[in-house]
Amino acid sequence: MKIATRADRIEPFYVMEVAKAAQALAAKVAGSAEPMIFLNIGEPDFTAPPLVQQAADRAIREGRTQYTPALGIEPLRQALSDWYQQRFGVDVPARRIVITAGASAALQLVCLSLIDSGDEILMPDPSYPCNRHFVSAAEGRAVLLPTTAEERFQLSADKVQAAWSDKTRGVLLASPSNPTGSSIAPQELRRIHEVVKARDGVTIIDEIYLGLSYDEAFGQTALAIDDNIISINSFSKYFNMTGWRLGWAVVPEALVPVVERVAQNLFICASTIAQHAALACFAPESIAEYERRRAEFKARRDYFIPALEALGLPVPVAPDGAFYAWADCSQAARKLGVEGSWDFAYAVMERAHLAITPGRDFGSHDTGRFVRFSTANSMAQLQEAIARLRKLLA
Repeated sequence: MKIATRADRIEPFYVMEVAKAAQALAAKVAGSAEPMIFLNIGEPDFTAPPLVQQAADRAIREGRTQYTPALGIEPLRQALSDWYQQRFGVDVPARRIVITAGASAALQLVCLSLIDSGDEILMPDPSYPCNRHFVSAAEGRAVLLPTTAEERFQLSADKVQAAWSDKTRGVLLASPSNPTGSSIAPQELRRIHEVVKARDGVTIIDEIYLGLSYDEAFGQTALAIDDNIISINSFSKYFNMTGWRLGWAVVPEALVPVVERVAQNLFICASTIAQHAALACFAPESIAEYERRRAEFKARRDYFIPALEALGLPVPVAPDGAFYAWADCSQAARKLGVEGSWDFAYAVMERAHLAITPGRDFGSHDTGRFVRFSTANSMAQLQEAIARLRKLLA
């Protein structure tokens, strides 16, 4: 069977390949003294809170399960508009908000609406691999620019300006980022956007971890800078609705009918049940629970990263959001007699029954010496993981 070249351009998602190996090993050690601990997947261990679950059940019982408009139900778009005002002090009209089948669909719709064949999109290295594949699926080309710890593993305006070419269409950023958990300083983001805007480009920013910001200096939406910035977001991370597949995009008004037309054809609409359930996310009781959980994620970070560093796994940039630790495993790998993050991840999996993610998914610039730990797990599991690493690396 002849396979489309665009499919060949999309590399395996190595996070999931490692996850498969970990699951297979987990079945073998399930009854042992050290069952598998999973710190490899970026999925909150919390599920949707009670009001959200009840709203989903109510929608099913009341028969509110048919197609919605492609842009989403109006009450949910308005609820998000109100949330931006209350949480960030930013006026984002509901008419600019497009409800999507997860942030993945939001990125796909935006890329298909803005990127032509041969267009180049500048992105940081390291960055979340799926984002560059959305560019590729739209017949564009992701250009990964190496970043350093001194730059918080984020792009700078100077780098964007230096890399801009006749083929460049814009930038795709993430703040906070996966895999580093680091955000772009607001003033630097403003400078980046000024460079892009001066060249009639597009600034797309993945803000799916914005709700899980722990530092007021960074926890601001890019939408405060300019109405022409496109923000991608999700109900998966802060709102703990991963499998519900619900997200949104905030786009300039001129882009709304374009995205709507593409969405009508590719998706019809996001899950109706999930949309009605998500309305309950914004109830005061739900927000209070989300904030309690955000504090718990921060507490996990504050425990786990110093513990990692004490074991010779330094984290060059302290994450100010999300639930990741991007750790340099060079020294630890040498202790285990292996080289690079790929072999280190498998050694830790096999010897300590601890699943983590090697850096190769996230780029090619120096990623071979980094591993990503996910702290989206209970404190007890994180403490046990540290105990096993301490024993392994002693």
